[in-house]
Amino acid sequence: MRCPFCAHDSSQVKDSRPTEDGATIRRRRQCDGCSARFTTFERVQLRELTVMKSENRREPFNRDKVHLSVTLACRKRGIEPERIDQLVSGLQRQLETSGETEIDSSRIGEMVMDALQQLDSVAYIRFASVYKDFREAKDFEEFAGTVKDLFEE
Repeated sequence: MRCPFCAHDSSQVKDSRPTEDGATIRRRRQCDGCSARFTTFERVQLRELTVMKSENRREPFNRDKVHLSVTLACRKRGIEPERIDQLVSGLQRQLETSGETEIDSSRIGEMVMDALQQLDSVAYIRFASVYKDFREAKDFEEFAGTVKDLFEE
């Protein structure tokens, strides 16, 4: 593993432990060149996923983009980072086990919305406001009204 500080190409694992219910291994490493310590994460990747974006653009699936979006939606909601990691890992696992290698970005957005709806109503509305590209306050108000009906049932 290349050192992020000095770019030396050799390091030693000092500590390994499972995280996220065993879905990820967290490793503390020490660079053989500069002795700096850094953390890496190892996850199972079942298949390479390609995201089909608008205008027929394609890009590799980026777990970090999904994680950042969910984290922003959940900001200041008191949701533990481990729950966010579990949510994102679950989404990634669903995508990888679907049997498809190309996934439409809108499908990923809908899956994130479904997961957030189960997790936190405010985070769900926050994510939806960006995903559905609300332009005016009334768009937000109309969507919030439908969400209120969902959570009152």
